[in-house]
This record gives sequence, C-alpha cells and structure tokens, in this order.
Amino acid sequence: MVYRSEYPDVPVLDVPIHDAVLGGAAGRGDLPALVDGVTGQTLTYAQLDAATRRAAAGLAEAGVAPGDVVALHSPNTVAYPVAFYAATRAGATVTTVSSLATPGEMAAQLRDSGARWIVTVSPFLPTAREAAAALAGTGTPVREIFSCDPAEGHRNLFDLVASTAPEPSPAIDPAADVAVLPYSSGTTGTAKGVMLTHRNIATNLAQLDAAHRPGVGQRIVAVLPFFHIYGLTALMNHPLRCGSTVVVLPRFDLEQFLQTLQDQRIQGVYAAPPMVLALARHPAVDRYDLSSLEYVLSAAAPLDADLADACARRLGIDTVRQAYGMTELSPGTHLVPLTDTSPPPGAVGRLLASTEMRVVAVEGGASAEDLPHGEPGELLIRGPQVMKGYFGRPTETDAVVDGEGWLHTGDVGYVDDRGYLHVVDRVKELIKYKGYQVAPAELEAVLLAHPEVADAAVIGVAGPDGGEVPKAFVVRGPGSTLTDQQVIDHVAGQVAPYKKVRAVEFVDAVPKSAAGKILRRRLRERERGAAGAQAPAQVPVPGAPAAPATETPTYAGNGAGPEEGPAR
Repeated sequence: MVYRSEYPDVPVLDVPIHDAVLGGAAGRGDLPALVDGVTGQTLTYAQLDAATRRAAAGLAEAGVAPGDVVALHSPNTVAYPVAFYAATRAGATVTTVSSLATPGEMAAQLRDSGARWIVTVSPFLPTAREAAAALAGTGTPVREIFSCDPAEGHRNLFDLVASTAPEPSPAIDPAADVAVLPYSSGTTGTAKGVMLTHRNIATNLAQLDAAHRPGVGQRIVAVLPFFHIYGLTALMNHPLRCGSTVVVLPRFDLEQFLQTLQDQRIQGVYAAPPMVLALARHPAVDRYDLSSLEYVLSAAAPLDADLADACARRLGIDTVRQAYGMTELSPGTHLVPLTDTSPPPGAVGRLLASTEMRVVAVEGGASAEDLPHGEPGELLIRGPQVMKGYFGRPTETDAVVDGEGWLHTGDVGYVDDRGYLHVVDRVKELIKYKGYQVAPAELEAVLLAHPEVADAAVIGVAGPDGGEVPKAFVVRGPGSTLTDQQVIDHVAGQVAPYKKVRAVEFVDAVPKSAAGKILRRRLRERERGAAGAQAPAQVPVPGAPAAPATETPTYAGNGAGPEEGPAR
C-alpha cells in the first residue's frame, strides 16, 4: 500500500532558497536573527538581509557567476548564513564541506563538484590552501579563497559586504537550478554530490511548517553543523524562515553548551543521540538552570527509546521527539509533532505534507511487493523533496530513484496503528558513527593502500555506547606482522576523525560473492556470533571519547577540535 501524509498537501514552492528563508527578514527589523553563543555578537534580521545582499554584490564583483560552485568550509558562526545566502543570491551553487575534512578529502570534493571558489575561516586556511593547490594545473582550478574573518593575503567577508557594486539579480530556475550540493554516501559507495534544487529545499521547508514551526523570537541553539543537511535545514534555513533567534555555537562542548542553554534561555534543542546521552546521564547537567527548555528533537541516527525517556524525565519535558530523513530527501520526510505529547516510544514521526511512502520486501528489486501494514520492509519515499540526482552520476541516481519517482532509502521500518514510522534496520551498508556517515568502501580503499594488507572489509559493529563503530577485517600479506594499532594509525592518518577504524580483526580471507563483491552480511553474522560468545577486543583509539557516563563526552563535529560530531 501507499502511505500518504495526513497533513494537507502544500503547493510546490518555486522560489530561490534565499527568498524562501529571508523573504520577510527586512521587515523583522531589530529582531535578533543570529547570536554568537560564545561572544554574544548579534545580527538582527535587517542586518542579515542587508549583509547577504551586499556580500552577494561583492562575490559577483569578484567574478562569481550564475552556475558556479562555491565551497563553504566553516564551523558554525554567525557569518555562515551570510556567506551561504550571498552565494545563492549571486546565482551560485553551494557545496558544503565538512569542517573536519582533510586536505585530501576537501580536494576530492572540490574536484568532483567543480568548485571554483572557497569561503572558509582563518583557522581552516591551511587545509583550504592545500586542497586548492591540489587542483592547480587542472581544468577547474580554484580561482580564489575568501575568509569569513580577517586573514592576511585573502579578501574577507567584510571586504565583500563593503562592495558598492550593484546587487546581482541572476535568473534562477528553482525547479532545475541546484542550490546546495552536499555530499552523501547514499546507500552504498563513496561520497557523492547530492543535487538539491531551490524547489527541493524551499518546498521541504514548507512541508516542515505544517508539522513544526518554531515561533517568532523563539530561541534555538545551533550546535549541530550547518555544513550537514540536518543542521542546514533544522538550525539555519527553517528557524530563520520562521523568525526564530538562532544562538550559534562552533562545536559541542558540554559545559559551554549547558551554559548557553541557561544564559540564553534556550527553548528548542535539535540534537543527535550523543547529545541526548549527555543530557540524560552527565552529572554536569544538574548544575545548570534548564527550565527554559520546551522541547528536544533528535535526528541523524536512531535514538533508543529508554534513553529518550530518561532525558525527557531529567529535563522535565514531556518527551524527546525524533525526526527522519536523509540528504537525498532535502532532508525531511517524518517528524513527531510538538502537539503530540505522548508519541509511541522509538517512533521517528509521521509523514510530512505532500509525502508518500511504501514499505516493500527487502531485496525485492525494482518489482518488490508492498508488505502488509505493520510488517517491516525497505522504505521508499516519493515527494517534491526527492533530490534531482547525484551530480555527474546518472547510473547511481537511477539505482536509487526508480522510474516512478520512488527513492529507495535502504532503511528498514514499519508503520504502527497510529501512523508513526519506526526504523528498525538498514539494508544499506553505510555505517552511522555518532550520526556521521562512514562509507565502508572508502575505508577499504585506504586499508588496501597499506603494503602489508592483502585484503580488507569494513562493517559497523556495536560500540561501547550502543552506537555503531567502524570495524576492519584485515587479511595480512605474506610474512606480515601488522598489528591492530598499526592498522588504526594508518587509517587515522588519512581520513577525518569520525571515519577512524575503531576495531580490527585479522582474518584468513574476506568473504566474497562469485562476482567479487564483499559479503558484509556474512561478516555481520560472524560478529553477532562472536558477540554471543566472546567479542573480539576493541583497540582504543587515542583521543576517542570515553565510555563512562561520568566523563564529559567529546562531540566536536562542528569545530576545529580533534574529534567527532553529527551528520546525515
């Protein structure tokens, strides 16, 4: 059967993303739009509107033209939205780059996306420069690197805003032109550019409005990274569209986060499961007045129902709500509305407006049969938020979006009698480490580059906090004495911190099909069998977050810090 949203359909919003978000900004005048949670610096809605327009003029004067791709490489700051909307006002596509990306990873994204311009921050300039240098001499070299803050040798956002050039007015086709090009591993494989049009993003914001619309002046804390589609939508585009005040933090530091919740009288928290764990269990929470909190919404990775309940009881709110989506869906498809004070435990929400869903037999292929109500199967989604496709990868697009417009998510779930979705498993091979996407194929390529590794496979296994961690199954080369730690160090030196291999097991052979495809299901079965007997020891990674709930968790995916954070 086809499940349809209970909300009335919303019309497709064919407007540029900056107009969908900031169309009423100038009229909000001195209402605070963005507040730096560390320094207190504030941008009003009128200032935000004016700054994006002048910065767009500066970018256009510098040579940024419609159809260009601008790479935005920054932690959360009050300048991030200015740079983002300035680029789209100039007619460019923004490809958001992880603040944890290595120079090699950033160069790969620049090369794949065709980005000709970079906007970054001064602490990240070494990475940006090295990535740009890797493209020198190619057909698409980086033309200029701008900095959001003053940096010697680079024009900065203040210089762009000071431009006296006319504001650009490019012709934008919202249905066809790509507003944002975030990178996602999708259901399998390495990261791919997800083409989200102005229509995709703008209409998804309208779809969210029906289920949850933060009030004018409501104070939201933005610690999840703007570079990820969850943070970009839930903490930047949607609250600014609604007139909320977004209090920005560059990274998740528990004490700073709690201090900000207290001092800024935060009302809404958008979280990932590690944040919910900290709020539920860390003793530091008791030292702060969090009475202003009205709701917590968690997404990016599955949240245990008992943990959600423990967090809600501790904070004195009715429940911790969840939402569901993916980058390829702009990203939202399901959300637990604030009006439901007792949703089913573990549910990720009801279908958003103008969204359809099917639940089909797993591994049934293009002709998979729809399953009876309540039976778990693969989730297929159709609606105006479905991506335009993977950039430059039509074959991979066709493998995910079928001829009838259904996007095959690779997630397994079922719908209960109240119409709520429960996600219970994944068909796809993607590992979700603390909400971040980790592609096994990427780590396998890094492992196979080691001269003493004959073969390798990577899967997600249960970690000490109940989430997933990447585990490598490694076949040593002849005569090799390679150790667990050497394998971990080899991978850690070449990938972002959240992608590190956290456990290693040496095996005689990696199971493969006749066609040579790694049979990860067999490895998962092997792991479950080992867990039932004696789980293999996991090698500790220097700098990795500790398991005890009494120790402050590291969750820094949004800053210049050394460890991990959320994504999806």
